Amino acid sequence: MPIVFAVAAALAIAVYQFVPDSPWWVGGGQLAVGYAGVAAVLVGASRLPRRDRLPWRLFAAGLAANVTGIGIGVLSTEVWHLVDLPTPADPFYLLLYPFCAAGLAVLIRRRETGRDWTAMIDATTITTGFGLLAWVYVIAPSAEGGRITMLGEATQAAYPIGDLIMIAMMTRLLRGSGTRGVPFWLLTGSMGAFLLGDTVWVVMGNLIDQGVPVEGIGWLNRALESIFLVAFSLFGAAALHRDARSLGAPAGPSVARLGRVHLALLTLASLVAPALLAVQLAQGDVHNGMAIVVASAALFLLVVTRMAQLVRQVERQAQQVRELARRDELTGLPNRRAWNDELPRALENARRDGRPVSVAVLDLDRFKQFNDTYGHPAGDRLLKAAAAAWHGHLRTVDTLARYGGEEFVVLLPDATEDETREALNRARAATPLGQTFSAGIAVWDGAETSDQLIERADAALYQAKNAGRDQIIAAANRPAAAAARK
Repeated sequence: MPIVFAVAAALAIAVYQFVPDSPWWVGGGQLAVGYAGVAAVLVGASRLPRRDRLPWRLFAAGLAANVTGIGIGVLSTEVWHLVDLPTPADPFYLLLYPFCAAGLAVLIRRRETGRDWTAMIDATTITTGFGLLAWVYVIAPSAEGGRITMLGEATQAAYPIGDLIMIAMMTRLLRGSGTRGVPFWLLTGSMGAFLLGDTVWVVMGNLIDQGVPVEGIGWLNRALESIFLVAFSLFGAAALHRDARSLGAPAGPSVARLGRVHLALLTLASLVAPALLAVQLAQGDVHNGMAIVVASAALFLLVVTRMAQLVRQVERQAQQVRELARRDELTGLPNRRAWNDELPRALENARRDGRPVSVAVLDLDRFKQFNDTYGHPAGDRLLKAAAAAWHGHLRTVDTLARYGGEEFVVLLPDATEDETREALNRARAATPLGQTFSAGIAVWDGAETSDQLIERADAALYQAKNAGRDQIIAAANRPAAAAARK
């Protein structure tokens, strides 16, 4: 259905290029394409679950009001002869912005599980930069000269303000999380078409004010009108697409990355204020000084806030990398790197406090046979289950780490040989899946290095293995330490 609608809309827009220049024919062609887009949005919304219909109904309301404004605009000029702002059509045209903004807000809220402050800062930065342009070239000039009434000035200023709201919501949608399928890009393309049409309309208005007769160029006016027809059609195609439901599907938290296009937009927005000041200085008339100062200050604060967010993000990622580098991926225990940092620190504390410290080296018995029988995934599950079981039966002050393969090490501060053996026996009894382990114990002699201590515990482990496995053996004292005690 979306392909059929897209082809029909494309043909209708193509035919529209050749309709007579009569306001009734032109208005009728625009109404036909516009209301077809509204109908497509409503049909697409009706096919969605009830919970997912709200944003599309808001979009349909905004589009319907805007399209209705086209018909009222024709009546205003041709029947009622009302051409000065505000015309009866302007309220209908302007309703597009709040309804579409509300629809986008609902989509953004449903797509994200929490507040994305980074995306909000980016959207505010871009909106502030382009908002300054709108103020200097559209909003402020509309209030000068007294050519129209105050209500007319307000109406004229309302269009760029509505566009700024659309820019903010579009940027927020693009910077947020969630799926980005075909409906997503059709929707953003439609919003972009509306913004492009409004921009061209403003440029043409400025050219007319400067005496350039662009209003008499038929093909140019027809092209501008076609931009809005494309926007109506893209909305309809997005709603009819089979993946329209995914547009409001929630997504997990994600890190907002600073891509090239996004960086370029932020750079352009940040440079708007100094560029405008440079242009006005070159012209010898700085007549928007206060607006430029306010925008510059706001952009500076926003950029500083964004930099602070990036710094915090880098710090968090660096901390995560450090933690991952010190943690075994399979069992979640400290790895050999973390052990090599912790053991010398524990020995130094024991030396300072005059307290004992013991280490033990554990090795699962016949682990290779278990792997060959049940497969490597089962072996991984055994390692995870054993690590969790042992950790639960050791003291809270003890440190269990994975040394490599099926070999683990335990640091037991302030533990004698008997206390160490008692703790390991509790852990040995909790070994899952009917498996056993052998262990070697070494109590620090107060002089040996951490490597020497581990070597003694490892030697005791091999004695336990050679003695038949499933047992705990304490290492003999070093000869030099034994001689020193004599």
